[in-house]
Amino acid sequence: MHGTGDEAAEEFRELLRGLRVHDAGELPAFDPEQAPDEPLSLFRRWLREAAEAGVPGPHTMMLATADADGRPSVRTVMLHDVDARGWHFGTHRTSRKGRELAARPYAALGFHWTAVGRQVRIGGRVTVADPEESAADLRGRSPAALTAALAGGGRQSEVLGSYEELERAFEAARERVEREPEATAPSWTLYVLAADEVEFYQEEEHRRHVRLRYRRAAEEDEGGGWRRELLWP
Repeated sequence: MHGTGDEAAEEFRELLRGLRVHDAGELPAFDPEQAPDEPLSLFRRWLREAAEAGVPGPHTMMLATADADGRPSVRTVMLHDVDARGWHFGTHRTSRKGRELAARPYAALGFHWTAVGRQVRIGGRVTVADPEESAADLRGRSPAALTAALAGGGRQSEVLGSYEELERAFEAARERVEREPEATAPSWTLYVLAADEVEFYQEEEHRRHVRLRYRRAAEEDEGGGWRRELLWP
């Protein structure tokens, strides 16, 4: 039986001290001198290698936004694409993150692939894709994802009256997806984060970790290209 008060607190601290982040054998090497001049190709390679290493859901990422008062919030979302425009993700524009992005169109993304000891942090300005692209993004997802988007009906993050209400909404959405597999949710929106900073973090056995940061230079300085710099771990 677990203790109470100070004993329970110390027991929890001991649990935390005993946990290990990485325990899966040899970590991949990362030579920053061989890194490309821009971050996009390196990110794609790292995500592919994480998938090949068996990392569950390597396309899941943390998305941090802030409201009009600067209060931050964070949640896990899925990466839908990454291209020359930036990192793509979708949500209802009426959700908390959608409202926060409307108030402050900047965000940060975080990937953590434990099996290979790698992290990627991305920050930049977020723009909204046009309605046609947003609808195509939702149509390209699984029937389950479409059902969830329709069931929410733009109510994501709002207070739910009862679980039964949620069950009824999902049942109605499932029936609609069967009838209309091309259905769309009007509030569903595709967002694109145009990075001005991307950091790659490779863990090393003796904690001599490698951190390589790309920062986008000002247009007038270097034509909007990327600067690479190493960071202390």
